[in-house]
Amino acid sequence: MLSNNNYPSVPKDERIVENHHGVEVSDVYRWLEDPDSEETKSFVKQQNDISEQFLRGPEWNQLHQKITRLWNYPKYSCPTKEGDKYYYFHNTGLQNHPILYQQDSLDSEAKIFFDPNVLSEDGKIALTIHKFSDDGKFFAYALSESGSDWKRIKVKDVPTGNDFPEILERVKYSSIQWTKDNKGFFYGAFFDQEGKTDGSEIKYQKLYYHILGSSQAEDILVASFPENPTWLIGFCISECGDYLVYHILQDSKDNIVYYSYLHENVTENLEINKVIEKFEAIYTAITNNSSKFYFLTNKDAPNYRIIEIDFENPAEENWRTVIQEDEKDVIDSVTCVNDDKLLVGYIQDVKTVLKVYNLTGVFINEFPMYIGTVNEVYGKRKSSEVFYKFTSFHNPGTIYHYNFNTPEKFPTIFRQMNIDGFNKENFKIDQKFYPSKDATQIPMFIISRNTDEIKPKPCLLYGYGGYGVSTKPLFNITGLMMTDTFDGVFAIANIRGGGEYGDNWHNGGRLFNKQNGFDDFKNAAEYLVNQKYTSHDKLCIFGGSNGGLLIGACINQRPDLFGAAIADVGIFDMLRFHKFTIGHFWISEFGNPDEKDHFENIIKYSPLHNVHEPKSANEEYPATLILTADHDDRVSPLHSYKFTAALQNAVRNSKYQNKPILLKVYTDAGHGMGKPSAKRIDKIADMYSFIMKSLNCEIKIL
Repeated sequence: MLSNNNYPSVPKDERIVENHHGVEVSDVYRWLEDPDSEETKSFVKQQNDISEQFLRGPEWNQLHQKITRLWNYPKYSCPTKEGDKYYYFHNTGLQNHPILYQQDSLDSEAKIFFDPNVLSEDGKIALTIHKFSDDGKFFAYALSESGSDWKRIKVKDVPTGNDFPEILERVKYSSIQWTKDNKGFFYGAFFDQEGKTDGSEIKYQKLYYHILGSSQAEDILVASFPENPTWLIGFCISECGDYLVYHILQDSKDNIVYYSYLHENVTENLEINKVIEKFEAIYTAITNNSSKFYFLTNKDAPNYRIIEIDFENPAEENWRTVIQEDEKDVIDSVTCVNDDKLLVGYIQDVKTVLKVYNLTGVFINEFPMYIGTVNEVYGKRKSSEVFYKFTSFHNPGTIYHYNFNTPEKFPTIFRQMNIDGFNKENFKIDQKFYPSKDATQIPMFIISRNTDEIKPKPCLLYGYGGYGVSTKPLFNITGLMMTDTFDGVFAIANIRGGGEYGDNWHNGGRLFNKQNGFDDFKNAAEYLVNQKYTSHDKLCIFGGSNGGLLIGACINQRPDLFGAAIADVGIFDMLRFHKFTIGHFWISEFGNPDEKDHFENIIKYSPLHNVHEPKSANEEYPATLILTADHDDRVSPLHSYKFTAALQNAVRNSKYQNKPILLKVYTDAGHGMGKPSAKRIDKIADMYSFIMKSLNCEIKIL
C-alpha cells in the first residue's frame, strides 16, 4: 500500500488569507488555480506518476480486456426523418464515436453520412450538436476538441456531401436553430471572452444569425443583454416559423421567456417582446398554434404541468392549463407529434411512464413499459410515426416504433441491442426505500446477481443529487462491472437535490438544504450494510461533478462508513466555485458564498475547507481516488488539484491513515461530453483497478 510519505511535497502560500464575513480563511493552494504555470504542471505530473504506478498493474490489463468485451456491442440511436431521408447514429462497438448513417427508407441500405472518427486519430474531436435544415438539404454541425465545451460550427450540403467554406468560432452553451426558409440559422457565441478559455468566468453571450454561404464576420447580431452579462440565451423557432422564442437563464434553475417576430429577412437587434419577466419557474416551449404557445412548466406545479399562453395576450390570468400536475408523478419530457398529439414522459417512482394526450389535454392511451427509462424520443408534429428508446440497468437498449395512423397496434420493436454472452436473467433489480436522517423515505435501486445467497459483497454506491437532475435506470458498464465481474452489488441512491419527485425533491437538497442530500447518501450506505448487502470495508462510493462534491463532503463527515471513494470532476472549493467557467450559474444550487448567510452554510460542508488530520482509526479517510481532466472547462480541474493537495497534506503525518489518497488527471479530456470510447474504457479500468486494491476484492468472472 502507498506510504503517506510518498506524496509530493506541495508548497503552501501562507500569504493568501481572506476575510469572509468576519471569518479568516486561508487559501494556501491558490497557486494551483493557474493550469499553465510550471509549478502546476509539475504537481500534475508527480500526482499522475504516483497514481499510475498504483493503478496500472497486471490486473489493470485483465480489467481492461473485460471492460472492452462488455463495451463491444452495437449501439444505435432512434431514427429521425430529415427531408426525405432517414438518419440514425450507429457505433459497431469500439469505435470512438458513433457514425451518422443515411437511408432512403427504413428498409433500404444505409450509407455513411458523417463519420467523426476520421477527424482525429485518437478521437479527441467529437460531434457534439447538429441540426438539419427544415427541408433536410443542409446539415449544420458543431465539433469540440479534447472534451471542451467550446465548439466550432460547420455546414454540409446534404446532396453533395461537401462542406461550405465558413467556420463559426467561439460557440458555447448553444443550440443550432434553422429558420424555416432554410437560408440560415441562429447560434450563441462569446466574442467578448477574455483571458483563458478553460477556467475563466464566462459572460456576455450574444445571439447571432448566420446566412448560409457567408463568413462569420457578416453574421447578424440578433440579441444581446449587456446589462445582464451572466445571462445565457436559449432559443427555438416556432412550429410555424414566425416566432423566435428566447428561454433566458441567469442561473441553473429558472428562466424567463421573450420572443421576436421573424420577418422575411432577419435583421440586427430584433424587437424583443416580453412574455414572462420573473425568474421564478422553468418554462420550456413545446409547440404552438399561431400565437398560442404550449409550455411545460413548474410554475405553481412542482411536479410540472402543461399550459397554453397566448403571446398576443400573455398575462398570467389568461393562461390555460392543458394537462394538470399529477399529485405524485413528475412530467419529465413532452414531444408534439402527429399534428395534435403530446407524447408525455412521466417519472413514476424513478421509472418512466409514457402517455399520449391531445392538445386539448384529453388522455388517449399509455404505452406499456417495464422498469427502466425512455431516454430518447423522436417524433415530429408533421409526422404520424414516433420512435423511442428504452433502456434499463441490464438492457442496453430497445428502440420501439409506433404509428398513430394505426392506433390499434401496440408499439413494435424496431431494433434491439444485445451484448454477446450477457444474459440479463442472471441479474436482479430491486428498488428499496430507506429512511434518511430526518425519516424521509429515499428510493434506491440495488442490482446484483440473481441468487438467494445473502452475505456482504463488494458494493459500488452511486449518487448525484443536484440541479433537479433525476438519476434514472440506465444501462451502465461501470455498474455492470461490479455485478458481472466481481459478483458484487451496484446501488444508486436517488437522494434529494435531484428531480425524481419534482421541484420539492430538488429544493429539499439545495441551498440551505444541501446537507439533506449528504445525509441521504450516508444513510444509503448504512442501509446497505445493515441489510447485509455489503460491509463498510467492501463499500466504495462514487459520484461525478455535483456528485463529486457529494463524495468529498461525505468522506469528510463520515470517513468510517466507506472502504473507498471515487470523486470524478468534482466541485470542492465551495468558496470560489462561482469565480470560474460557468460557476456563477450554480449559485442557485449552492448559494452565493459572498453573502453571509450562504457562506455560513457552505463553509460547513465545503470539501476543501473541512479536510482533517485523522486523529483516530474512525477518522481515517477511505482509500480515495480523485479524477479530473486537463481540458475540463465546466468544472475546472483546480478544484481537484486543491482538494488533493489538502487531503495529502492532512494525512501525511497521521499514524491512523494507511489508505491512499490519489489524483489521476486525464489529458486531452474534458468534463465528459464527447469523450471517445477508448478513454472511457481506460477510465473504468482505472476505477476498478483502484476498487480491487482498495476493497481487496477478486475478479469472479472474466
